[in-house]
Amino acid sequence: MKKILVANRGEIALRIIRSAKEMGIKTVAVYSEIDRNALHVKAADEAVLLGPSPSSESYLLGDKIIQICKDLNVDGIHPGFGFLSENAIFAQKVTDNGIKFIGPSPHAMELMGSKLAAKEAVAKYNTPLVPGTEEAITDIPKAKARAVEIGFPILVKASAGGGGKGMRVVERVEDFEEQMERAVSEAVSSFGDGAVFIEKYVKNPRHIEIQLLADDHGNVVYLFDRECSIQRRHQKVIEEAPSCVLTPELRKKMGEDAINVARACDYSGAGTVEFLLDADMNYYFLEMNTRLQVEHTVSEMITGIDLVKEQIKVARGEKLSFTQDDLKINGHAIELRIYAEDPTNNFLPDIGKLERYRKPEGPGVRVDDGFEEGMEIPIYYDPMISKLVVHGKDREEAIARMKRAISEYEIKGIKNTLNFGMFVMNHDAFVSGHFDTHFVPEHFKPEYLIQHFEDEMEIAALLAENIHLHSQKKQESSGKADNKTSNWQRNRVSF
Repeated sequence: MKKILVANRGEIALRIIRSAKEMGIKTVAVYSEIDRNALHVKAADEAVLLGPSPSSESYLLGDKIIQICKDLNVDGIHPGFGFLSENAIFAQKVTDNGIKFIGPSPHAMELMGSKLAAKEAVAKYNTPLVPGTEEAITDIPKAKARAVEIGFPILVKASAGGGGKGMRVVERVEDFEEQMERAVSEAVSSFGDGAVFIEKYVKNPRHIEIQLLADDHGNVVYLFDRECSIQRRHQKVIEEAPSCVLTPELRKKMGEDAINVARACDYSGAGTVEFLLDADMNYYFLEMNTRLQVEHTVSEMITGIDLVKEQIKVARGEKLSFTQDDLKINGHAIELRIYAEDPTNNFLPDIGKLERYRKPEGPGVRVDDGFEEGMEIPIYYDPMISKLVVHGKDREEAIARMKRAISEYEIKGIKNTLNFGMFVMNHDAFVSGHFDTHFVPEHFKPEYLIQHFEDEMEIAALLAENIHLHSQKKQESSGKADNKTSNWQRNRVSF
């Protein structure tokens, strides 16, 4: 594989290009009009304009991307995450055109892309499943009877869903039909597929996921776990590896179950199996993500494995160069997704120019981004500015390092989630490890950040006043100073 095209943008495109370069592989970037001057475009060996800014007219043009590959003699396509990364039809077209899709097979993608089909497949391996219906709901009265049997609250979920879309929590039997209709409507508008199913609503769960790597020779390993419970709108904001609540025995059991999920769909490449963990430490299969995850960075930090390089090696037909016994957890890593969002206004997205942009540095700090100072945050795509990742010898050091890195990160001109990240790092529930997916609604209020900002402004004002008064005092006394007193002694400031 001498040349790959990265069918994505932003930080993940740049991150893939860097790993490919280290492997001696040429890269091709694609871009929309608004991304003409993006960093991934500058970093690639070649770059091709796809079209206008909306993703439907650029990054989702699968046929055009394939034609570019043929024109430029590209050997493989890396889809990154989002856009076409889990599109089985696109992956099949790539393969049919003699180009290697750097990811799982279309069959695995399609099977795991349907939550109902995935549940059926993994059930054959005795993977723990949340009690619920085993097929799409067609008979409402029958489904209601099943919901009563399971016990409320229950969850209505879109089979083709993701990101919290097509999902409804039903607390009472009287609300069942109305919430069903809403879930189906949202599923149709979001995914073009109205199939929904129900399952027991797991109260106060933790979101634990297992990173997998598999080759085409039957080898599958798990690169341990990630805790992804700090979420807003069912989407992750902070992730860490490993989880602070799993015992070695439970970690091993979940890892082995995740491997069986991969075997259930003949998986190849990098993938993630997601589980819900309840308060009694029972876990249940949630779904499999058939791509590289945004939060893959924390798994890389604790294992030393470059997951992008491994994806490319697997796509080249190579065997995994390590076994499960070779893998060890080294320290602790935390990732903060820095979104162009306003945490004081329900995390609503913000757009504009990065008037000032200074990244933190130092030991154990990694920033994956696709922006630099002066660039605009476009409205057309996901509002993530960067991923701030830290690594420490243990969780305590990782938290301290994240707080230091946040304090050094300067972003002006765009509202962002840095201050929310600091709020979480300082919160007793997070520090103690006693939190779940309801952390934001239970522990966070916008006024906390507003009050913190006002306190900082007051401290800054008092400090400025102190400096001003001291300066005046120094000037008044300077004329009376002894001629033998040195300049340093006359001008030094004591605090």
